[in-house]
Amino acid sequence: EVVLAGKSYLFSDPATLQTSADAAISCTNCLGSQLADVSTQAVLAGTNLSRTSWIGQYNSGGLMSNLVWTTGPTPSISVAANNMTLRSFACDRPVVLFPPGAPALVDTNLSTRNFTTNFTTPIGIAFLNDDINNYFVIEKSTGQVIHVLNETRFIALDLAVNSASERGLLSITLHPEFPDVPDVFLYWTMSNTTEDSTDLASVPLLGNRVDRYTWNGTHLNFDLNLVQLRSFQQDPGQPLLGNHNGGVITFGTDGNLYIVIGDNGRRGQTQNLVNGWTGIPGQPDDQFGGPQPDPAHMTGVVLRLHPNGTAPTDNPFYDYGSSVGGEVGADIQKIFGYGVRNCFGMAFDPYSGLLWNAEPGDDSFDEINRINAGHNGGWVQFMGPSDFVAIWRALELSFPPSNDIPGAELQQARYPATNISSTPAEAMQKLFVLPGSHYEDPLFSWKYAISPSSIGFMKGSGLGAEYNGSLFVGDSVATPGYILRFQLNENRTDLLLGDQLSATRVAENSAKNDLTQSEPFFFGFNFGIGLFFVCCLSFLVSFFSHWY
Repeated sequence: EVVLAGKSYLFSDPATLQTSADAAISCTNCLGSQLADVSTQAVLAGTNLSRTSWIGQYNSGGLMSNLVWTTGPTPSISVAANNMTLRSFACDRPVVLFPPGAPALVDTNLSTRNFTTNFTTPIGIAFLNDDINNYFVIEKSTGQVIHVLNETRFIALDLAVNSASERGLLSITLHPEFPDVPDVFLYWTMSNTTEDSTDLASVPLLGNRVDRYTWNGTHLNFDLNLVQLRSFQQDPGQPLLGNHNGGVITFGTDGNLYIVIGDNGRRGQTQNLVNGWTGIPGQPDDQFGGPQPDPAHMTGVVLRLHPNGTAPTDNPFYDYGSSVGGEVGADIQKIFGYGVRNCFGMAFDPYSGLLWNAEPGDDSFDEINRINAGHNGGWVQFMGPSDFVAIWRALELSFPPSNDIPGAELQQARYPATNISSTPAEAMQKLFVLPGSHYEDPLFSWKYAISPSSIGFMKGSGLGAEYNGSLFVGDSVATPGYILRFQLNENRTDLLLGDQLSATRVAENSAKNDLTQSEPFFFGFNFGIGLFFVCCLSFLVSFFSHWY
């Protein structure tokens, strides 16, 4: 028998836990009393746990992904097996098992409930007049904006969307002076037919768009297109793709609209490749132009626009764009930051007015960033801190070959991981420098990807005074479906990471989706895919689904 008294326990090496086919594992003071070795995937609803789930930890949705801090009774784990080895525990406080399918919070003073249900691929919510009984819900795959008033639903708008991969109706935000200014803004991917589509080819070249609609109390009526962005990806050596569309839109405290689009598979100047992926001056990025940020290659950027779609004259590259001229110059004028790989989460701190984002890596080095005017996030020359570039290169090259090229493709066959620099100095030299830009290391990273999605700040004490101002981060994979919570320093420019993580600002986890060294930030689990946070009412509202 192994009794783990009064402590939190995580295996330092997944391979140290091995079971035979007849192993049986029981747990008292856990949610689910008998955990038996079976051939199915882990179902911690009481009885089933596969041996591979033990060994795989977070990667396979195993037991360790369901161990979190609590103040409950101390569990004890009993083992009866012919071949079982347990060793290398890191212990500091009690834990409890959360069965998948039951959202649960670490703070036992808080509870969860369904706010609203029975939507198809819900991905965003916007409250009208700060009234929790009056709101819009958007659905990624149907293109519908659904108005809910006192639990009665009306279709306010139905768009013909292409929802293949990461496309679709992706984001909604209201004008800061709504309802006095009844404008509603949507980021969506249009189908090139009159019907919804999941065909990767059924999309215009510039099929991602941000449009302004006017709310008349019953319907949303089209008013203005602010910007059209790249969506079609047909590149040599790989199939059609539909990912890295970003898709978050939000208003800043300055009254301007901020828009993020991922790299959309491009390998041009806003991906920090001065001469594109070929490295040859004058060569295009693809069959549609580039590598300069023309309309088909203004990707991997955060845009800052007036609500009428024009570029503010105080944008960081506005004057330089004027000197460049033409379509490329006009696009440069709109850019607030660049070097972004992809982004499902972008939010303004309601107290400082500063902009933050969560940026997923390919296989490694997800990031949390604060984005200032002129930000260069470093992609494709960096993911994670610049000092870790050699580690990033080694990790990406450690994955199975693609198209006979060593390591991961970094989402693009024409720019494999073999191109990653070996030293920070080499990578810095390769950055594409717009006048006035500045590279910034992320404020926090995970060595192996944990796939962060939406982020949001809590304004007010609806969850308790200790949560006021906290930054929440959701999961973009269904298991373990985490919510992480970060606290900020006094001037709200940095994260409070604790002594263990402050030096490197990197969680040294051991596999993809492994939350080792994220334990101080655990807030909740089993929420599926975190799609959207609204944290500025009297409570935290989060949309979660399982549609990826």
